[in-house]
Amino acid sequence: MGYLLVEGGRPLSGRIAVEGAKNAALPACVASLLTDGPIVLHRIPQLRDVSTILFTIGELGKRVIRNGPDLLIAGAPLSFEANPYSVSQMRASFLVLGPLVARFGRAVVPLPGGCSIGPRPVDLHLKGLQALGARVEERDGAVAVMADRLRGCRIELPFPSVGATEQLLMVASLADGETEIANGAIEPEVIDLVSLLRKMGSNVEIDGRTFRIEGRISLSGAEHTLIPDRMEAGTLLLAGAITGGEVTVEGVEPGHLEAFLEALSASGLTIGEGDGELTVVPRGRPEPVEVKTGPHPGFPTDLHPPLAAYLSVGRGTSRVTEGVFERRFTYVDGLRSMGAQIAVSGRTGSITGVKRLRGSSLVAPDIRAGAALLLAGLAAEGETRVSGLEQIDRGYAGIEDKLSRLGAKVERTND
Repeated sequence: MGYLLVEGGRPLSGRIAVEGAKNAALPACVASLLTDGPIVLHRIPQLRDVSTILFTIGELGKRVIRNGPDLLIAGAPLSFEANPYSVSQMRASFLVLGPLVARFGRAVVPLPGGCSIGPRPVDLHLKGLQALGARVEERDGAVAVMADRLRGCRIELPFPSVGATEQLLMVASLADGETEIANGAIEPEVIDLVSLLRKMGSNVEIDGRTFRIEGRISLSGAEHTLIPDRMEAGTLLLAGAITGGEVTVEGVEPGHLEAFLEALSASGLTIGEGDGELTVVPRGRPEPVEVKTGPHPGFPTDLHPPLAAYLSVGRGTSRVTEGVFERRFTYVDGLRSMGAQIAVSGRTGSITGVKRLRGSSLVAPDIRAGAALLLAGLAAEGETRVSGLEQIDRGYAGIEDKLSRLGAKVERTND
């Protein structure tokens, strides 16, 4: 599948623009299933995950026309059965379940990634649909959901799950009466979905973590521009910081990154904020910090691995506690092979900084771990080879080109 070859030790500098947010693009594409009208989306990132979700809704009957960052989705969904392959490739594809039930009164969607029976992230989706009046059955690794009529109700989530909140926001928009979602996720990408749903005619009110949705008989087409990708922005800022260079990221929303920027400031970085842009100015090796990830407005879990790479060349011992995704430490073995000193106990990683990392041959186990290994390669002595690009390409569009424009020596080699 190829690899990225990184020659480390080059301070990055310059200005770079970010893409639209992947985690806003995916639910926005799925929301097109709620209407027969045209949905026009702008600032669509060129990512594998976006291609996967577009394939999924195309298989369901929607017509998809893509022109660079602009996207038109039109036509009525024709099928209530999702393609097993696309759902197995990406958990976000499970979001099609609710809109299909709302439109057809039934849906059959494979459990994402072959989830086993028992506690699963998708259980919050299913319990919410049941509360709205749907019947749920499991059949040979798939979920069959039927509903004669969906009726609004009050749903309190035990955890502010982004996916469950998005699923229920879309379903409630076509349910009878009012639905209240308590303890919902308020990540910027969720609020961006609300913005789109309102343009489509949904009546959604937000009060803290509570969403109130007055259902409509139907929704219309709409035009919408996605918010910038805060995860890409944070990763690019850390690329500058870990190499000791001054990097400015353009087209960002600083308010979406407050907890992240606080951590960078605590590490000794100078943060410059302009009109829709952020700049990092390093002041030597990072100072130790303590960070705990959590639901927004907390520190974003997706920026935990890139931050850990940056702290691995710091002073003293930093601690990063994972409060969202227990399997987030997949980057640890790769960084250790480069000389990083990381000890994991439960959900906390203790990172004792070293002066230098050394190049190594690595495999990206997931999107954000892949980003962490790539950042470490930028700072390491010698060459680093990062394979598993199918993971990195899911979340970062043309990352080697962007880093090269900032002065990195990164080459993609296709085997």
